[in-house]
Amino acid sequence: METNLKLCTQSQNREKLIIREIAVLAVATALLFASQVALAFLPNIEMVSLLVIIYTLVFRRKTLYIIYAFAILQGVMYGFGLWWVTYLYIWTILHIITNVFYKNESPLFWAIVGGAYGLAFGALSAIPTIVIGGIGAGVAWWISGMMFDVVHGIGNFVVILILFKPLYLVMRGIANELTY
Repeated sequence: METNLKLCTQSQNREKLIIREIAVLAVATALLFASQVALAFLPNIEMVSLLVIIYTLVFRRKTLYIIYAFAILQGVMYGFGLWWVTYLYIWTILHIITNVFYKNESPLFWAIVGGAYGLAFGALSAIPTIVIGGIGAGVAWWISGMMFDVVHGIGNFVVILILFKPLYLVMRGIANELTY
């Protein structure tokens, strides 16, 4: 019995989350959620994109735990509307994009990715509207929010350009403590 417990908690068994990992992922989720709530008064200026990129670079596929816990917290805080459905896939798309380019550590590169992602956010968010209301409704919804997408893209670019390197180094140090 003692041997089985020991095997489940050792870092060599990467398929199971050890308690320290769960705690770090929970704190990362809380930071993601708190940063979104703290900046909610600014239209489409956020740190979520930056943190999803950094978490993906550091925690890799375990970032999905953070993304879906964040989505649930968003639903609890703001209600489970049609917008919430987008949170189930939109941050996963950024996670996938980041995984494709995971070897790149350039703040400028990630600022460009984040800026482009912010510009595309409205189009990606229009997908449920297209499914429910048709292509016309989705396109109308997307066009009506284009100014917010421009702000989102510029905001992502600036935030990521400034904060990527220091936050990435901190998170990488934390991950190294967990023997990732």
